Amino acid sequence: MSEPIISVSGLRGIIGESLSPELVARYLGAFASGLPRGPIVLSYDGRATGPMLCEAARAALVATGHTVLHAGPQATPTTGILVKHYGAVGGVQISASHNPAEYNGIKLFGEDGRVIPAARGQAVKERYLANDIQWAKHNEIGCVEAIADAAELHWKLIEPLVDVATIRKQQYKVLLDSNHGAGGVVGRYVLDKLGCEVVHLGAEPSGKFVHTPEPTAENLVDVSKRVTKEGVAVGFCQDPDADRLAVIDERGRYVGEEYTLAIAVDHVLAQTPGPVVTNCSTSRMTEDLAEKHGVPFYRSAVGEANVVDAMNAHAAVIGGEGNGGVIHPLVVGVRDSMVSMALVLDAMAKQEKPLSTIVDALPRYSIHKSKVVVPNEAVSAALEKLEAHFSAATADRLDGLRLDWSDCWMLIRASNTEPIVRIIAEAPTEVAARELCEEAARVMSA
Repeated sequence: MSEPIISVSGLRGIIGESLSPELVARYLGAFASGLPRGPIVLSYDGRATGPMLCEAARAALVATGHTVLHAGPQATPTTGILVKHYGAVGGVQISASHNPAEYNGIKLFGEDGRVIPAARGQAVKERYLANDIQWAKHNEIGCVEAIADAAELHWKLIEPLVDVATIRKQQYKVLLDSNHGAGGVVGRYVLDKLGCEVVHLGAEPSGKFVHTPEPTAENLVDVSKRVTKEGVAVGFCQDPDADRLAVIDERGRYVGEEYTLAIAVDHVLAQTPGPVVTNCSTSRMTEDLAEKHGVPFYRSAVGEANVVDAMNAHAAVIGGEGNGGVIHPLVVGVRDSMVSMALVLDAMAKQEKPLSTIVDALPRYSIHKSKVVVPNEAVSAALEKLEAHFSAATADRLDGLRLDWSDCWMLIRASNTEPIVRIIAEAPTEVAARELCEEAARVMSA
């Protein structure tokens, strides 16, 4: 990888290959040059190269005339909360999300505490490519201030969402796998406030990952065994910047990330019925749950910023993405593993049921994912072929091509960074979902 991946919400690259302190400084100079004077929150997700890139980021932001509110290692949603609390004009999280240790990157926040939407991100990208950066004069440079009240601020927004007393009565023993990312900072604080006995793995935000960071079943085999060994009520597994959460039940069964959102949605709608938003690659479990509770359901294009746009437009009471990213509008417009943990525990406590029973009562589907090599110039024709081939399905072009049947769906989207098309299908069984992906691949390759 010789060039970083630059999207409308930030960038990502490999340290020493496509990402350097110089590039970070120039990119953030372009970001800050489009902001009014005022403070900018700066944090990182705990990975080992975060402090190094923070030094470059801090210098660039100060050099554009902004005060830097340095929060140290923090979860991505916490950064959004800090932006809003301190009335900052923007925020920067040094993070590569779930990517391996050699990666790092940048997420950009607006003054509303959410990841910036597409139009603003495109403007930053254009300034960066044009080297259109407004550096401040020597007597106008900013300064740096440390902030250290993040955990309590985050907790105070979560506290009203759940019945704290009822959860505390249960005295749950839980396992929290932060994997030496930033999630342990606030995650442990929230669980302590909820009266939990916590077995905490990878608490220190050092970036020395014990297992591959993405919280998938294959990466959490040892953690699942530890859940069984410790006899905990639930295992919570965060990605390095703690905006995603996978769940393991009391039997050591990997429940997964899709179910994180489904559990949260079902629980919230039972108490506060209202519109729900997910992206178009998220399990239909959430759509089924919206129908169960008699509330409107909306889909957005893939991407957290698109989900938040749709949530704001439809006044959603909850939303998110099937990667374990729950977004609660009363906290912040960012995926939040701390909110997810609190809602799962609240559901368990109020229903007085173990997590396995709650999960088994939810709609059940299987998802299969694959990809096909398709040159960028041939993608449009390939999607046309698919739509014609699967003519019995309802087609939607919100984001790529989505095909819906009565009991299954498939989404075909071109990659933004590679000459491939990604295929994701969901059906009642794994076999049916895989067969859909294989048939789509054959059609595109013919």
